[in-house]
Amino acid sequence: MSKNKEEITVYDKNDTTNFIDSKKPLKLRDLGFKLPKESPTKVLSIRLPTKLYNEIRAFSTNMDIPYQAYIKYLLSEGVEKDIKRRKKRISSRS
Repeated sequence: MSKNKEEITVYDKNDTTNFIDSKKPLKLRDLGFKLPKESPTKVLSIRLPTKLYNEIRAFSTNMDIPYQAYIKYLLSEGVEKDIKRRKKRISSRS
């Protein structure tokens, strides 16, 4: 049995709460873990009605903008407007 498997077995069979100091929480790096860096972009798959897709493609082509960049622009503008609208609604309740 490898050292890692032995260690896991020991922890599985024994109470490990005495090893945890709640006054000194550990971070992942303290435990030897390193998370991969997150990419600045994410891949998204979305289904659009064909008519909408064609309109976006045609409009972006007329503006000489790649359609994916145009979709990102539309999403960004829409989210920004929605956030402002929601903040305004919340502040008017106060």
